[in-house]
Amino acid sequence: MLSQTWNEMKKSRAIYMMIAPYFLIFFTFTVLPVILSVLVSFTNFNMLEFPEWVGWRNYAQLFVRDDVFLIAVKNTLIFAAITGPVSYIACFVLAWIINELPPKIRAVATLVFYAPALSGNAFIVWTLLFSSDSYGYVNAFLLKWHLTMEPILWLKDPKYIMTIIIIVQLWLSLGTSFLAFIAGLQSMDKTLYEAGAIDGIRNRWQELWFITLPSMRPMLMFGAVIQITASFAVAEVAVTLAGFPSVQYAGHTIVTHLMDYGSIRFEMGYASSIATVMFAMMLGTNLLVRKMLSKVGE
Repeated sequence: MLSQTWNEMKKSRAIYMMIAPYFLIFFTFTVLPVILSVLVSFTNFNMLEFPEWVGWRNYAQLFVRDDVFLIAVKNTLIFAAITGPVSYIACFVLAWIINELPPKIRAVATLVFYAPALSGNAFIVWTLLFSSDSYGYVNAFLLKWHLTMEPILWLKDPKYIMTIIIIVQLWLSLGTSFLAFIAGLQSMDKTLYEAGAIDGIRNRWQELWFITLPSMRPMLMFGAVIQITASFAVAEVAVTLAGFPSVQYAGHTIVTHLMDYGSIRFEMGYASSIATVMFAMMLGTNLLVRKMLSKVGE
């Protein structure tokens, strides 16, 4: 068995030589840091002294003594459960609709919907919309029409913080997966639809379920990975809108908790345990989504 595998590798050695540089870079800057992070998570490491092995103590502290982490997990799960599926479905539906437009209109529509993702810190405009004084656009509108008697502290009131962060993230979510879906729809083999019509497919919904979605499984999986990463790794939007730390930790997420211990306190062992837990959550979600996508078209 090993000799057969080795012979196959020898026949394809030119291909392996071409992918070797990428594999080396990927292993060095992606795989190796993940492995080291998992190992460091079992230590007490402050970047000044040699790591001290503490076993499962960091994880025990995370789930038993760190109340802020549990708040961060709750906020992250709520955020991911809403923004992940909604943005994923919105990306595909908009890509599907835009794909039906004429080429010139399609190009303009793609740019319009993708523009927020290109703008980097475009979500900062939302701080003006939800400013806590009467000059904020939302407060100004409510005061003008006498819908409220005083400005609402949108980004300081725990009741509103997570809702606003979710809205802004959904606005930003039409990014790479949106383009991947459009590219997948553009590359569809039109003869599949003709063959489907012969086999009994009678409407667009049947075309979508039995032909389009199964043919786009690689793009769907790629888009799912992107959306899972974005929904679990939210931090910049939360910090910019709600501050760091946010009021009553209403906008605190796992990544902001990781930033606290990794970039401010430099407790790298504890920060690595936080990163490992988040990695496990993302991996589990990814496997679940992969299993769900494998049933598409059945």
